[in-house]
Amino acid sequence: QVQLVESGGGLVQAGGSLRLSCAASGSIFNLRAMGWYRQAPGKERELVAVITSGGITNYADSVKGRFTISRDNGKNTVTLRMNSLKPEDTAMYYCNAASAIRNYWGQGTQVTVSS
Repeated sequence: QVQLVESGGGLVQAGGSLRLSCAASGSIFNLRAMGWYRQAPGKERELVAVITSGGITNYADSVKGRFTISRDNGKNTVTLRMNSLKPEDTAMYYCNAASAIRNYWGQGTQVTVSS
């Protein structure tokens, strides 16, 4: 089992910045990738950014150039730095950790961007 605890998020004006962090504990040695997904009201959950255990990153087109994901293997944390935030970035953001056989999810943290 893997437990994920998220922190960060909140309310920010358009153009502002936020940082989300996710700390993993438990059976973390099997994790292949960690990342962030988001879900806005009435929409499906979508990938925001992911980073593999080898440091390869992938971003949704909508956040490329604005968001940066990083991973500290020593601290078992993954961080999402979000710059130039837009109202359309408003959503519940979920930390995800993937092993070979299953996905794990955090409880979610709300990000609200006002115009």
